[in-house]
Amino acid sequence: MTALRDYADRVNQPELSDPSGSPTRWDEMVGPDGGLRAPWKALASVAVGLTEHDLARVGRDVTRFLADDGVTYVRPHGRGEVPWRLDPVPLVLDAADWASLEVGLAQRAELLDAVLVDLYGEQTLLAEGVVPPEVVHTHPGFVRALARRSYVDPHPLLVTGTDLGRGPDGAWLALGDRTQAPSGIGFAMENRRVVSRVLPELYREARLHRLGPFFSAMRSVLMQSGGGETADARVVVLSTGAGSETAYDQAFVASTLGFPLVEGADLVVRDGYVHLRTAGSLERVDVILRRVDAEWTDPLELRGDSRLGVAGLTEVVRRGRVRVVNGLGSGVLESPALLPYLPAACRHLLDEDLRLASVPTWWGGSEEGRAALLDRSDLVVRTVDDPAPLRLPAEDLRDRVLADPGRYVGQEPADLSWSPQVGPSGAVHSRPVSLRTFALQHGGAYRPMVGGLASVLGDDRSVISSKDVWVLKASPEDPDQGLAEVLPLSTLRAPEVTVPRVLEDMFWLGRYVDRAEAALRLTLAATTLAEEARPATAGDQALAVVRGAVHRLAGPGPGSSPETDLRSVLLDGRRVGTAAHAVAGMREAAQSVRDQLSADVWRAFGVLDRAAELVTDSPYRHQLGEGAGRMLTGVLSVDGVVASMMRDQTWHVIEAGRCLERALQLAHLLRATTCVRRGLDVDRRVLDAVLVATESSVTHRRRFRGHVRPASVVDLLLLDRANPRSLRFALVALADHLSGLAGSTGSTRPERLVADLLTRVEETDTATLVAIGGVDRPHLADLLDEVLAQLSRTADAIAELHFSTGPAPRPFPHLVVAGP
Repeated sequence: MTALRDYADRVNQPELSDPSGSPTRWDEMVGPDGGLRAPWKALASVAVGLTEHDLARVGRDVTRFLADDGVTYVRPHGRGEVPWRLDPVPLVLDAADWASLEVGLAQRAELLDAVLVDLYGEQTLLAEGVVPPEVVHTHPGFVRALARRSYVDPHPLLVTGTDLGRGPDGAWLALGDRTQAPSGIGFAMENRRVVSRVLPELYREARLHRLGPFFSAMRSVLMQSGGGETADARVVVLSTGAGSETAYDQAFVASTLGFPLVEGADLVVRDGYVHLRTAGSLERVDVILRRVDAEWTDPLELRGDSRLGVAGLTEVVRRGRVRVVNGLGSGVLESPALLPYLPAACRHLLDEDLRLASVPTWWGGSEEGRAALLDRSDLVVRTVDDPAPLRLPAEDLRDRVLADPGRYVGQEPADLSWSPQVGPSGAVHSRPVSLRTFALQHGGAYRPMVGGLASVLGDDRSVISSKDVWVLKASPEDPDQGLAEVLPLSTLRAPEVTVPRVLEDMFWLGRYVDRAEAALRLTLAATTLAEEARPATAGDQALAVVRGAVHRLAGPGPGSSPETDLRSVLLDGRRVGTAAHAVAGMREAAQSVRDQLSADVWRAFGVLDRAAELVTDSPYRHQLGEGAGRMLTGVLSVDGVVASMMRDQTWHVIEAGRCLERALQLAHLLRATTCVRRGLDVDRRVLDAVLVATESSVTHRRRFRGHVRPASVVDLLLLDRANPRSLRFALVALADHLSGLAGSTGSTRPERLVADLLTRVEETDTATLVAIGGVDRPHLADLLDEVLAQLSRTADAIAELHFSTGPAPRPFPHLVVAGP
């Protein structure tokens, strides 16, 4: 029997009703008669053929694809990054079910928009007693500084999110609204991409609405919402940074929409407007799609200790000179204390009854609500500013409610619908699910995304996984949701934006790529020597020299044996200079500019992770070389992604970082291996290892017919203008890439430093460098020391010229925000 048919048979429908026959639970796949519900009947020809073995394989594929795409979620309060989880079986809705829900979602978004306009404008809801003033004024999402201002955005809610649950009778209930900075749109799109890859036959059979048009509509609306006469507003996505809980979601949305992902330090208020700091200039910003909670957006007026916002932003908004989406202060709509008053607000503002009911809620600030909180033990109690339920002894909870009743709400526990969930073995279990939907203000009305982001809940109602949401078309000919108009190509073509912070992260990404490659190639060379070396032989002495080069780059190793030392180079991320440390640096830099990079970068990190696991899990020496080789493949994959980038400033700065780091690594390697004469046999083995570490063995054999000597190696790796692994080649390329950066004139300090060093190298001859003084090569040592010092000065000069954005934002610790 197949897995989903077995699930349907195991769902004991008679037990889903009470003695009166009323349903006590709704199953999203199986109807009360034990048969498949309508949307699943349309998929039955494919779905029922899936076995547990098939679903176990699909589950493994999902995990691998998500890891390869670098999809993660950062746990709150700095508890670390965890992989995003996706259940392969989608939540499926038919056209009729969605049609009625869509109307309710659109009305709800329209209502919330109207409520927000009223609360920051005429405030008729408060004046006429429709909503108690305390519900609004005591909520941290209400920005007093913007209340009753002269300019009010007529539609401050561009995108809304609503969390839904389906009751035992099949009716949908709103569990809460997400209006501050709704998250999950990017995760929803990623879920769709992955599920379509792991279940291609089911996906083709489904005839479902696509999600892509929602992003097209969103891009169009943002570009037309700047207030100007043309649809070419400068739009940025304001993020809290790579440490945000939803950093992946933010980067995905920014990348898909084609707008720069910026942080507060990238923006500045000048002459009454918000500007984006770019390389060499300030660019005025018209629209900010924010993913930062309002209170953190302005350290000058809202929260003095914030380093996430833009000082003076509130005043610019107050004057109507920038549009912030969603509007500052929209977080007040997320208060659960507002839910009991939405039906009356709907009649007051829209002259309509509320179509989509909310979960029954009681606010402790009203007499009825306070009585319910004190008398009903079945209610789920939470504060108005925290969605997490309170888990306190009854007496403690009672004391808190009595002390400050307006701070608490009680809600009836939602008896959510259940849906199939695939376990690791492929067995299908039944779990409760909720659904987050999104609506976009477009063309004078709100249009919900035809789909959404579903969450699978555990026994304690915490989220344990996500689901794709499929809305089936009534007919294959039904159109997808899309743009009302097509923007001209001239409008869609975005100007190049080069934020100094992004340039710096890209520069370090390039440096870490070459640093990791150098460490891995040197490890491979040392591993080969270690396999052949015998105590008190030339091979053993050569191994000691190469290990010395490793220590020069990564510091002393943790053990006396070569195996322990080299294993540490691959795995110890705490040692600066190791491959592990460089890979961690690559990942951190890439996460900071995720919106700028191809998904192939994250697949390369997947290769690196699996290679590191190979070394970690195996005690055998030969796995060191194999693991290093596989890690090198991952690093070279990143190199391949860089090679496919547009030749703009971003590419130039990555390549500049790579050239600088390649020259540094080469100089360190040669300084540790070629400046002392150790005997013919030892030197030959050392030089062979150096050629392997610099990927120059084949080139050397072709150029010098296999005769490995200090002079030939120095000539090839230092002075050869045609060898892409030589110091001279790296310096020429570095000069070229620096000239491609904004602000470069040919005579800037970084360019002068590189030019001087290149002249110094070009004026040197091989015979002078390899000349022996005793057992040393002093001229070679002096040149390499000079190279290292000059490159260090060059790195500092590059940072000062191209990455500096002025002083870092300082907190205002004594700021006091005035009351209403």
